[in-house]
Amino acid sequence: MTFKKNIIKTDKAPAAVGTYSQGVEHNGTYYFSGQIGLEPETMTMKDDFQSQMDQILKNIDGLLESQGLTRENIIKTSIFVTDLENFGLVNEAYVKYFQEPYPARSCVQVPRLPKDALVEIEVIAAK
Repeated sequence: MTFKKNIIKTDKAPAAVGTYSQGVEHNGTYYFSGQIGLEPETMTMKDDFQSQMDQILKNIDGLLESQGLTRENIIKTSIFVTDLENFGLVNEAYVKYFQEPYPARSCVQVPRLPKDALVEIEVIAAK
């Protein structure tokens, strides 16, 4: 039996800024690479936390849409922040973006993110 994975590439989210794919699908599970607040058209990013969160969630919507998925298909998110003082803002965005029951989630503070982003979110979704 051959191992089968499908590489996801879309212009509905920012292009990869390194040596990775935007996402990979295997057996109906979608593993999307971490999104930072880059605007897909310009590959630029605003410097405030809220703007970055808003753009990240738009980028995630673009990835999902490119595969015929919606937010309801998200089963797990991993959130990386450079300052846990922003944890409350993460929760506020989550309540606006998701409906109960919420996906599983982890949130950790890291010293630095690509392009000096303040937040990064990766998503696992399934059909």
